[in-house]
Amino acid sequence: MQPGIEDFLAFEIKKELADRYFGFRKMIEEDQEELVRKVREHSFTLEQKICFELIRIYILLNNEQLIQEFLDLAGLEERMFYDPYFMQSPTIRKRMFAGIKGRGLTRAGRFKNLILDSYETLVGHVEQYREKFGALVEDYETINAEIRLFYKKNDLGNIMGFFRGMDGASLNSGMEGALVAGYDDAMEKKMRLASLPPIDQLLPVVPPLMPLSAIRRDLAKLIDRAYRQWNGQVPDLP
Repeated sequence: MQPGIEDFLAFEIKKELADRYFGFRKMIEEDQEELVRKVREHSFTLEQKICFELIRIYILLNNEQLIQEFLDLAGLEERMFYDPYFMQSPTIRKRMFAGIKGRGLTRAGRFKNLILDSYETLVGHVEQYREKFGALVEDYETINAEIRLFYKKNDLGNIMGFFRGMDGASLNSGMEGALVAGYDDAMEKKMRLASLPPIDQLLPVVPPLMPLSAIRRDLAKLIDRAYRQWNGQVPDLP
């Protein structure tokens, strides 16, 4: 039997619904992929910038008590990127100080200025990180709003029920109805967009640091203690 005009119209309606559904879905999935790319990029920035400055300071302080006092001054509640191995590894130490140009006429002066400069740079990196983190949270909330709107306008259960009705599906028995319902549930789960986890589960939340001007005096005293505890064995500084 040749398909009639009703079959043709039914096909066109289903195609339009499918195109609209998968078209909007693809747009949201592309937004999600772009957000994941930004998160990965920002994670790399965190490790390459914030991590480097912190580890450099940890190595120079070279004492767990002094490191904890430094973190308290800075306003960091946890020891981000801290590992005792960093203190012992000549390779890591060499990498942390490669390309650094010191300021000061004496070794003690260069030691102090290096920590002060590293901290000031760290404050700037953290500020940039927090700004970008906030932008990523906004992107995440926008995408979630798009997903909610998408499902408000594209109810999968109704769409699939509409398709069955257009195909002339009739539920002649309870078993047949259960099978169809089970199939619909499985298809709906398969077709549903997966939400991304919250940004704070993908990236650490870094609090704002105290500005150098607010802690310079106390930090300078801490640095003097750190220099003395090296007992003249402070590593060569740039």
